[in-house]
Amino acid sequence: MGFNIRQLEKIDRYRWLVPRKLKPGMRTDALLYADEKLLQGFINDLSIDQAANVAMLPGIVGRSLAMPDIHQGYGFPIGGVAATDAAEDGVISPGGVGFDINCGVRLLASSLPVDEVRPRTRELINQLFRDVPSGAGRGGHVKVGDPGNGYDDLDQLLVRGASYMVEHGYGEADDVERCEENGAIDGADPACVSPHAKKRGRRQVGTLGSGNHFLEIQYVERIFQEDVAETMGLRLNQCVVLIHSGSRGLGHQVCTDYLREMGGAMRRYKIELPDRQLASVPVRSPEGQNYLGAMRAAANFAWANRQGITHFTRKAFQRVFGRNAEVRVVYDICHNIAKIERHKIDGREREVMVHRKGATRAFPSHRPEVPKAYQEIGQPVMIPGSMGTASYVLVGTEGAMEETFGTTCHGAGRMMSRSAAKRSRFAPGAKERLAEQGILVR
Repeated sequence: MGFNIRQLEKIDRYRWLVPRKLKPGMRTDALLYADEKLLQGFINDLSIDQAANVAMLPGIVGRSLAMPDIHQGYGFPIGGVAATDAAEDGVISPGGVGFDINCGVRLLASSLPVDEVRPRTRELINQLFRDVPSGAGRGGHVKVGDPGNGYDDLDQLLVRGASYMVEHGYGEADDVERCEENGAIDGADPACVSPHAKKRGRRQVGTLGSGNHFLEIQYVERIFQEDVAETMGLRLNQCVVLIHSGSRGLGHQVCTDYLREMGGAMRRYKIELPDRQLASVPVRSPEGQNYLGAMRAAANFAWANRQGITHFTRKAFQRVFGRNAEVRVVYDICHNIAKIERHKIDGREREVMVHRKGATRAFPSHRPEVPKAYQEIGQPVMIPGSMGTASYVLVGTEGAMEETFGTTCHGAGRMMSRSAAKRSRFAPGAKERLAEQGILVR
């Protein structure tokens, strides 16, 4: 269909409403978070259309939401958030999670000042490049399971996530305490993950992958709230590392498998939606429960994967700077997942299935889901920047609970696809221009 700005209702400088009357079948409004400049950037793709389609999901509660980094995705827009009634007629949609289940970011803080790291940046980058494999299909140094033993070890990893890695020597006990869900979400069922998905993921633990995944050496350039930074153990000019990776081939295959299965199941449940990419089934249905068991297993695989990357990052720092170089986890968050949570909607607390696709949980202080270390400040939130721009560390607030089911954006977003960026006039000489800013890329 496509929308133009004149059809949207401007609430204030940063909020725009797509009224449910604009598109037949919408059960609720869609709400976009963007200023006018950002809005002009994505008005020409299908992302607003997709946010409107999400508003047609059976059992949707509250509004269909689109974060400021919204762009066109599969079914849901990337940056899309929606909650459905988990106790009654709500649905679960793999398109509301995405192919890279629990793609997420982990912030590590080192004991080193930037002035000590900068002269050896190239050496450190090369060491990290050797220790943390990257690229499509690449295998890593962690060997989990074996075709001859029925993937028993991999099944344990799919249930236990980051803890499995720590117990096998890939990390420290404190690491898992500073992860969303303590690095493993309950309800994972390895039996719901296909043999092909397990085969794809079995040798990919501790690897970055491709696309927009990265491991970036950064430093703390500016602090806005001293007390919050102090609680996280962050200080000016401290060298830190931001990791962005997910569930690799295993998660991609889980999504592929269940999209195929749900296409037929929708007809049985008499669910009709304008886009087949929004394939959905009732949360409480056998198909819905099987997908959730597989999705949670893939999410745990992603936490295990980032734990492996953390381990090899530590080793790289120690190889370059000596055994006394410390690297600790600040926090780890996911941004492609669906979770059952309790939220207040229309003045009443309800159990809902919150889909966050390219969106980050941002819970405030004193929520039980927030780690003990951060109870007084709220859940840390990391917003990676684009190439050559800053990333940000924030904390969740009560405002997010009131507006967005405790959610915010997951990154700087993009104005064009990766393939379009490669073809654009900005691509030639990009690495050289970054190098002029002191930014080295492998």
